[in-house]
Amino acid sequence: MLDFFTIFSKGGIVLWCFQGAGVTESFTGPVNALIRSVILQERSGKNSFTHEALSLKYKLDNEFELIFVVGFQKILTLTYVDKFIDDVQLHFRDRYKNELEQKGALKLLNSSFEFDNDFKKLLREAEEGSKTQRPSYMRTFDESVKSQKSVGSMIEKKGGDKGKEQGGKKNKNKKEAPAAEPAKGDQAKALSVGQKRAENGNQGLTLEEVIQKNREEFFRKRTAPTEKPSKSPKPQKPREKQMRVWDMGGSSTKNLDYSERNGDTSPGGGELNQEAQTDPGMQVQSMVGDLLPVDHESSEEEEMEEEDERVGVSEANKSNSKKGGRLGGVFGMLKGLVGSKSLTHEDMEPVLEKMRDHLIAKNVAAEIASQLCDSVAKKLEGKVMGTFTTVASTVKQALQESLVQILQPKRRVDILRDVMEAQSQRRPFVITFCGVNGVGKSTNLAKISFWLIENGFTVLIAACDTFRAGAVEQLRTHQRRLNSLHPPEQHGGRPVVQLYEKGYGKDAAGIAMEAIAYARNQAFDVVLVDTAGRMQDNTPLMTALAKLIAVNMPDLVLFVGEALVGNEAVDQLVKFNQALADHSMSDKPRLIDGIVLTKFDTIDDKVGAAISMTYITGQPIVFVGTGQTYNDLRSLNARAVVSALMKA
Repeated sequence: MLDFFTIFSKGGIVLWCFQGAGVTESFTGPVNALIRSVILQERSGKNSFTHEALSLKYKLDNEFELIFVVGFQKILTLTYVDKFIDDVQLHFRDRYKNELEQKGALKLLNSSFEFDNDFKKLLREAEEGSKTQRPSYMRTFDESVKSQKSVGSMIEKKGGDKGKEQGGKKNKNKKEAPAAEPAKGDQAKALSVGQKRAENGNQGLTLEEVIQKNREEFFRKRTAPTEKPSKSPKPQKPREKQMRVWDMGGSSTKNLDYSERNGDTSPGGGELNQEAQTDPGMQVQSMVGDLLPVDHESSEEEEMEEEDERVGVSEANKSNSKKGGRLGGVFGMLKGLVGSKSLTHEDMEPVLEKMRDHLIAKNVAAEIASQLCDSVAKKLEGKVMGTFTTVASTVKQALQESLVQILQPKRRVDILRDVMEAQSQRRPFVITFCGVNGVGKSTNLAKISFWLIENGFTVLIAACDTFRAGAVEQLRTHQRRLNSLHPPEQHGGRPVVQLYEKGYGKDAAGIAMEAIAYARNQAFDVVLVDTAGRMQDNTPLMTALAKLIAVNMPDLVLFVGEALVGNEAVDQLVKFNQALADHSMSDKPRLIDGIVLTKFDTIDDKVGAAISMTYITGQPIVFVGTGQTYNDLRSLNARAVVSALMKA
């Protein structure tokens, strides 16, 4: 029934393996796919993985850094696999505990793990246990509760409910009437208690002395100087939002006043043009080479929180040592050497719940946040904590490492290198942009065009958005501005950017094919294909996009998504990928190769969309749009994004 079962360390050393009878194919391919796609990518929230015709289930042993993997045909329904893999883990740990506690790869290699007999015994017991389970059958009518009711009990009598209600009300009134009488008794009891307290307070005094004492107390209160109540401190005003100063806004408002000026002949016009030429803010900066990464500076509040956490841990350790006295200090030192208790899911559950809510508040999709926390729980369960660490700090550090691992791409997308390779093959490098409406596809296409021009490449823009009014005119405006920044005179009289368009209402796939052929004939280096925005639920437009990609086979398919989305990012990317796969004509369809994350400057520290998009597709974020000028294009810095995400 089982194809294979293998036990290996996280360092990659196979300790023991089993292969089923009649299985000739090696299990290294499925296991390597599991390691690459799940374990290295921090996606171990689910304990199952599918690879071609096989279904794999795995379990992590964090105490000894082991991974247990079982594989079987996915058409089979084996109910005993989950319990079986737990039993194998427990037996293997108990039998080879001494060998596993020895650290080092060489010691593991020198150890022998003869586990065949135990494994076959456990497998036999699991299979027999699944066979002996009694199948559940549907109950007959005679066995049901309804069959035991009589016909008379199911007949509703007219007025029966009203009588019950009236009777209930009468009974309640009868019962509630005498309840008012004990109130007098309670008052009497209260008075007697008050009198006793008064007598106890003035023991040994006559009635006249008590009256004189009360009179003196009354006069003392009247004649005492009245103290003015201290004014409560004024609440501190919240820090006001600072006025934003735009780089291209000019130095004063006088420069924006055109009421006394009349065209170029007005006085001061030449001075204004001269200022625009000399002002560095009015000029576009150079973007030669690789893009600058997105930066995030840690705030003072973050540093204060970390300092408070360290102080809290040290104070807790000091108090524990004081309580324990001399013995506590000795045991604390030994505890520091051997470590504290191992983490359990119950210990981490409250911390993970807070982390999950924090991620959702930072715009991470709810489903992705739950999977990330489950993955961290499986990664830490059974690990031994150090003495000077708390559960919260351990979970936070593990979550940060997982997020950085997710954002770091499995493969590096180096567009400049790929364009130069395409140049050597005398063909253009084709990039297709797709996404929903209004996310900034055309604007970021122009930014990428400027970056490519700055690095010495010629660009052809294919206007394949034949649906939206003004789409072609927008690209023509960008073409004119880019050519003014890089005049043809500086490039041998040839424009560095050209627009290939056929108007509106035409077939987008045909226009892209003609543009690529034109770029090949005219020796353009890069072709940027702009497509129409479309919602992921629009089947006709999604079919047209899949046709465009399947026919032209671009070198890079970039999904343009805005950083403002939360749960919608999951739906968009899943359905875009699904549409490309369903309408492709090849066995290995072209899916999304990378992501362009736009409007990153509008979200402050709510950067969760980057996590959601990367987690769903497994593809890297190639470009990040951070503004509205041609210079506002960055590459992703994984640690900066995670730092902003974990910021309180």
